[in-house]
Amino acid sequence: MSTKTITVMASMGSGCAITADIREHHVVIDQPTANGGGNQGPTPLEYFLFSLAGCIGSIGHIAAGQQKIDLRAMNIKVEADLNSMGLLGKPTEDRTGFQQIRVEATIDADLTDAEKLVFLNEVCERCPLHDNIKLATDVVHCLV
Repeated sequence: MSTKTITVMASMGSGCAITADIREHHVVIDQPTANGGGNQGPTPLEYFLFSLAGCIGSIGHIAAGQQKIDLRAMNIKVEADLNSMGLLGKPTEDRTGFQQIRVEATIDADLTDAEKLVFLNEVCERCPLHDNIKLATDVVHCLV
């Protein structure tokens, strides 16, 4: 088994903005001004959905190359339903996370619709983020 550890170190000052330097990229997470933020970047939830779309697209590129598919383009829409009561600390019967996440893809390749669906399903099964969402993953919390 080959295990790779990926580490992201993020920092938050007195405001809502959270920053990280990831490889050569400076990224910012923030809240809209209406929620007390400075609107300097997407929210964590938006980045989460973008990460899933990005992972599916990246694995799609890899799988297409392996299968000799001329993948000209792939557009991935990810949307999710959330009851924000839990994250606001208010009582709710719903879980705090997304109630459902939906992935829609448009695949530009010389495949039938049935073949595109098989390809998309295979790609999603190979996507680590899709796997982490679909299956329970231990999350360990600690103070340092």
